[in-house]
Amino acid sequence: MRVSEDEEQIEPEVLPLDGWHRARGARMVPFAGYDMPIQYEGILAEHEWTRNHAGLFDVSHMGQLLLTGEGLDAAIEALLPIDLATLKVGQQRYSLLLDDNGGVLDDLMVQRWPDAIYLVVNGATKWDDIGHLREHLPDEIGLNHLDDQALLALQGPEAATALARHAVGDHSLDTLTFMQFGSFTIAGHPATISRSGYTGEDGFEISIPAEAAETVADLLCAEPQVKPIGLGARDSLRLEAGLPLYGHDLSPETSPIEAGLTFGINKRRRIEGGFPGADRILREIAEGTARKWVGLALDGRQAAREGAEVFAGSNAVGSVTSGGFSPTLGHPVAVAYVDVGHAAEGTALEIEVRGKPLPARVVPLPFVQHRYRRKGTTQ
Repeated sequence: MRVSEDEEQIEPEVLPLDGWHRARGARMVPFAGYDMPIQYEGILAEHEWTRNHAGLFDVSHMGQLLLTGEGLDAAIEALLPIDLATLKVGQQRYSLLLDDNGGVLDDLMVQRWPDAIYLVVNGATKWDDIGHLREHLPDEIGLNHLDDQALLALQGPEAATALARHAVGDHSLDTLTFMQFGSFTIAGHPATISRSGYTGEDGFEISIPAEAAETVADLLCAEPQVKPIGLGARDSLRLEAGLPLYGHDLSPETSPIEAGLTFGINKRRRIEGGFPGADRILREIAEGTARKWVGLALDGRQAAREGAEVFAGSNAVGSVTSGGFSPTLGHPVAVAYVDVGHAAEGTALEIEVRGKPLPARVVPLPFVQHRYRRKGTTQ
């Protein structure tokens, strides 16, 4: 996970768990306007621990927003390509904030609360998102930035076992399946817990009061299944899971369709439109795109990083948006936008790294299969 020069020059904000991370030996780096833990004992060890046990990630840099008011559904549907009529209380859905040309301003999560809509937006874009929403939402829609809330992600095959010992609610944590949420308490503190995350593993995201963050983190990390995990492993885990990272794989220069996010344009909205960039996006759904976001597998140990050019013979056909070594697979992987004519599975390509061509081939995403706890499956 690289940090821009601009981020290095700005005095970072402080996470509720800043001291907690430092006391545990975390290496802290500026990211999304905060000092963030990039690793504790090492990215590889933390990656493998999360895949096999459970890792606790501090994602409190992300923006938690609560929208309320008369006509809320219609106001949100004017900005997001989501069908809120099919989103029931207790459900969560992935969606996209789009500009008028169909470019991605952010990707985000949407929860239906009884009398409100709750959004989780990316940390690096949250202030722009808040400004965009306030500018485009009607005056009668209230927007509350929940900056007094922390957000923790507990991810991995043993996450449910560890969290169930502490989460108390009207129903069992086990009743939640992927993209569902509920109200609980942890050590007497209110917690909204969703069964979701960005590692490809089963897991949970836990919104709690900031003053409770240290208590909850201590309780969870006292469980034998749980260790604190940094941003470095979060990045390698999400890459293996084929999940795009805003600002790298998604931007205003990319459309959801070429990024493989057509599922984020809900079915009714593909028919009716009525959201920013709908003309372009509906045309791309019908006619296809000139380029496509694909997975690439590389041989050897050398990884291709963001910005590396992709070639078919002597012709440049795309560029890498994220790349790194896959601990699970034992070889480097990357994702790239390439011309659609070179996007078919099995296509042989080359990636130029430090003037040297590295052989690569197009492979399906995700690189490592998701292990979400979906409805109808058992633990």
